[in-house]
Amino acid sequence: MRKQFGAKPTKADIQQYEQSPQWDGEKFVNSEPTSMAISIRTLPKLLYKQFCEKKDREPSQPLPIQPFDKEAFVTNDNEVRYIWYGHSVVLLRIKGKNILIDPMLGSNAAPIAPFPIKRFSENTLAIIDQLPEIDLVLLSHDHYDHLDYDSIQKLHSKAKQFYVALGVKRHLVKWNINPEIITEFDWWQEVSFQDIKITFTPTRHFSGRGLTDRAKSLWGGWVLKTATENIWFSGDSGYGPHFEAIGKRLGPFDFAFMECGQYNENWSQIHMFPEETVQAAIDAKVHNMMPVHWAGFALAQHTWTDPVERFITATIKEECNYNLPKLGTIQTITNQNHTPWWK
Repeated sequence: MRKQFGAKPTKADIQQYEQSPQWDGEKFVNSEPTSMAISIRTLPKLLYKQFCEKKDREPSQPLPIQPFDKEAFVTNDNEVRYIWYGHSVVLLRIKGKNILIDPMLGSNAAPIAPFPIKRFSENTLAIIDQLPEIDLVLLSHDHYDHLDYDSIQKLHSKAKQFYVALGVKRHLVKWNINPEIITEFDWWQEVSFQDIKITFTPTRHFSGRGLTDRAKSLWGGWVLKTATENIWFSGDSGYGPHFEAIGKRLGPFDFAFMECGQYNENWSQIHMFPEETVQAAIDAKVHNMMPVHWAGFALAQHTWTDPVERFITATIKEECNYNLPKLGTIQTITNQNHTPWWK
């Protein structure tokens, strides 16, 4: 079996998962009924569109990524800084710590499929070599566009610790990451990492890397709270009441990385449309937001710029603060850059 698949859960794993309120006896479930709603009848057309109709779904040329400037990134720890590398990859500098979220920097989001889903930028795996030592890696769930074998191998000697969704540890252990540096999280579980309180938050999604491990690990988002900042990474999610619950329990948030992209009416309960993304941020009491989960891969049928254009329209209508950084640029959580760099 290919290494990219990761590991199937063992009996001991299942016994551990059974302790979770999110486990229904067979699998992890969302807090409200959630359906993928793809019928056998619509599947062939969907697959044809996905793999054969590429017009405007990818940029006309590779998206450039600003080279990493280590000195600029690690000096001046008075404020949080971050770099976005496309899709959901975020490097954070917070309280003098380097935190890497969903570090899928591989070239292909469908490594086990007959047709590749190629990244919009080139040579992204090499970025990991340039990065400083990573104090903590956060993994929201085990889908291929968030958890990548090649990226984890590159991080092997660079990452000191991993915080992951419940059930994701088994993949990392199979890939030779030391189990002692991996901590699994259920929804609402929190821990103090140095001076940062980290909480795993609910999302409305699913998981799985093969035909037999669907929903055999959990999915979610991450909150990072210090004495001076409160930051949220929403994670992949359909719209739902959990956003308001997160805002009430852990908000308001100075800044949020909001899932925005790879949506389709066939799976609208597990990925938000951009208008829902903005509403979710409002529900959770977010002061300044940025759309992620776009500008990396064509995983849905919309054009590659549709997520950001609809996001802008919605934020203007709702009078929200937002930031649209170029790939690889160093940002602060107060930045509000509205330049349409993708045009």
